[in-house]
Amino acid sequence: MATEGQSEYESVLCVKPDVNVYRIPPRASNRAIRAADWKLDAPDWTGRMRVTARGKVAYVKLEDKISGELFAQAPIEEYPGITVETVSDSSRYFVLRIQDESGRSAFIGIGFNDRCDAFDFNVAIQDHFKWVKQEDEFSKQAQAPDLTPKLDLGFKEGQTITLNIGQSKKKDRSRPQSSGGFGLLPPPPGGKLAPPPSSRSTNHNTQPSAGVSDTAGCLLNLDSSNSNSVAPSTTTTASSDLWGDFDSVSSK
Repeated sequence: MATEGQSEYESVLCVKPDVNVYRIPPRASNRAIRAADWKLDAPDWTGRMRVTARGKVAYVKLEDKISGELFAQAPIEEYPGITVETVSDSSRYFVLRIQDESGRSAFIGIGFNDRCDAFDFNVAIQDHFKWVKQEDEFSKQAQAPDLTPKLDLGFKEGQTITLNIGQSKKKDRSRPQSSGGFGLLPPPPGGKLAPPPSSRSTNHNTQPSAGVSDTAGCLLNLDSSNSNSVAPSTTTTASSDLWGDFDSVSSK
């Protein structure tokens, strides 16, 4: 794990200029760790602390304030864990498991003079391992196939939709009217339309032939001459009848 982290970029998560280191007594298995058991008024070492990260592993480095020489470091591969532990009687003190290059480890106590420094130290480690957890979940999702059913909102082949925008639901069944104001009759059941009857009569009356007009003129002249000749005969007969009746009365 450390070999893989050496080729990755190292980022700084937190820097605190004042940290105290304490030699702690052997821990009892069934007893909580208490900072009051340490010699808090006489720390064994004082320096600065840097929290760094290389890949998924975080490192707590204790360095000299002036020269920057490394005093001890603690690689943290998981949190919470045995590498960094809190004490039961204070929020400013922690138990840290340091480890050298040969792999030997030891437990020491560290403490901050300011409570805010202890809070920043704790939050920096928590945020790093939250990021590690998210990266692990993303990698698992990328490798695992997606078995959840997907919602298909596309149109199937041949599927259509109809939209009625600004139209009434009832259809207009009124008969269409022509420009002249006369209604048109519906078509016959057979489906064939007959021509309008007024078309032929209009054509015959408006366009008579020349022969027909001449013949009609001759007939009108004959009728007028006959009527003139018959009328006097009727008058003469009537007058003779009247005189005939008068003669018959006088003879009697």
